[in-house]
Amino acid sequence: MKKFLIAALCVCFVSTTIAQEKEDDRLHESYTVMKEILATPDKGIPRDLLNKAECVVVFPSVKKAAFVVGASYGRGVITCRSGKAFNGRWSAPAMFALEGGSFGFQIGGQATDFVLLIMNESGANSVMSSKVKLGADASVAAGPVGRDTSAETDVVMKAEILSWSRSRGIFAGISLAGSTLRSDGGANKAIYGKELNARQIVREGAVRTPAAAEPLIGLLDKTSPKHM
Repeated sequence: MKKFLIAALCVCFVSTTIAQEKEDDRLHESYTVMKEILATPDKGIPRDLLNKAECVVVFPSVKKAAFVVGASYGRGVITCRSGKAFNGRWSAPAMFALEGGSFGFQIGGQATDFVLLIMNESGANSVMSSKVKLGADASVAAGPVGRDTSAETDVVMKAEILSWSRSRGIFAGISLAGSTLRSDGGANKAIYGKELNARQIVREGAVRTPAAAEPLIGLLDKTSPKHM
């Protein structure tokens, strides 16, 4: 019985370690995506939009094949500006999942990165719910691209969420209407060691930023330190 308990504890420890390493990789990949996109302002997200955003969501390496069969989903992270008025530093990240939807231009099983900016408190509150359907529970529109985009069009001004995609080096706005976002509870537990939802992590400050997420949060703090 003693040997069985020791073996069970070893299996549990190894499983937990593997799960945490997997989520650490997700955080590193999300940082890489944002770093590369922000490094090309002429072909990336307009800086004025990032300054106006209250939250950022990054989904690295989403594959169409998963959506064709409807059996899998993209996995990413969300971070929001802290403080009641969203005017503080970027928060510790929560793990998020992207499900369903049709990303028309994708070919075969190629990987595509997605970045979403949540532009107002209503949108932020929506994505903090248990599950939100884009285009129904929260308005979503394809985001504009380029350093000098004024971002004053009706579509951009009225959307709660703006979304972009990057595939084979091409970065463009894309609407993810019909997709759903939800908190990835299992991944949050792997990172933080306890059951937490996105609101507790991102808005209530229940945990500190883990080491694996410091590059991503540091990048956002440096690039967009103030909420305009």
